[in-house]
Amino acid sequence: GINAEYGGLGLSQVVLTLLGTGVTSGWMASSVLAGFAIGGALTMSSTAIASKLLTERRELAQPHGQVAIGILLFQDLAVVPILILLPALAGDSQTLLMDLGYAGIKVVVVMTLLLWVGQRAIRPWFHMVARRRSSELFMINILLVTLGVAWLTELSGLSLALGAFVAGMLISETEYRYQVEEDIKPFRDILLGFFFITVGMRLQLSGMIDLLDEVLVLLVLLVPVKIAVIFFLARRFGYKPNDSMRGALALAQGGEFGFVLLALSSNLGLIPTHLEQATIVAILLSMIIAPFLIMHSEAITRRLIKQDWMRQAVDLHHLLVESMSKSDHILICGYGRSGQALARLLETESIAFFALDMDPERVREAAEAGDPVVFG
Repeated sequence: GINAEYGGLGLSQVVLTLLGTGVTSGWMASSVLAGFAIGGALTMSSTAIASKLLTERRELAQPHGQVAIGILLFQDLAVVPILILLPALAGDSQTLLMDLGYAGIKVVVVMTLLLWVGQRAIRPWFHMVARRRSSELFMINILLVTLGVAWLTELSGLSLALGAFVAGMLISETEYRYQVEEDIKPFRDILLGFFFITVGMRLQLSGMIDLLDEVLVLLVLLVPVKIAVIFFLARRFGYKPNDSMRGALALAQGGEFGFVLLALSSNLGLIPTHLEQATIVAILLSMIIAPFLIMHSEAITRRLIKQDWMRQAVDLHHLLVESMSKSDHILICGYGRSGQALARLLETESIAFFALDMDPERVREAAEAGDPVVFG
């Protein structure tokens, strides 16, 4: 979830970046709607790149990692209203307010039905499937739920991407989320590969030289401007200069949702073809640059922000304390009689624990009792 601090930081980043990139893009395209569409795409950062690299470098628990992940989560949520607004904005300008109002009513009704009904239906449905103890059936069920919700949103006039996002939200609220995440890893990597193949197929390499000026302007918006915005906001929210800069460097790229928004905008005729091409190239270049910025963020920050040795020593001490605190966490594999007895013993000693179990009924009962137990 997103607490108030990260929610405020994420909201501020989305609004300021969308405003800055949108105005510049709108001026380039001579269209406010095109500016909004391209600005929305440039506002997003890559969750796949940033979270993966921060996890591999064991920096997620550090302040700059928390800044980056908090903003990324809010960006993912901000995609929802943008996906809804774009089709409404593409309608007849004479009925724009009516279209926006209709879109707002439609999304409230559809999302309320999906989330309210889905929350009550998804958990017992997964319990029933898990009781069959068939990994194949469990995998097919994941695909059924995801594609089914996506189909329902498409049927109601919203996008498939929004439906897939909602399905992920619903599954994340169940005890099966970790098992689902493990099961879909092969699909995730394959589909991500196909996704980038389709992005590459949209490029028209023959005209890239003519778009060099536009690509450079958009790349400046994606990297230096986004770094400046996030650094400024993180400082305003009370983060240290080095944490603010390293968090900003982690998010200085375009993201996968940016391509989704561009494809939708292009299909709706909101942006001219040459600017769509330039934006795709700029996002791809920023994603190529991103790993180098994240891997060398400490050295870059040290050059840009001069700090004394005492501050660095305090930061190192904080990092060591955070790392050592992880040793208090115990993982219990199996939550049967022995696992529950061990859990009660750990509770009496005030030692944190987390349990896994393959019995869906036992997981459900434990979750109802408030115990930290998940399926897997």
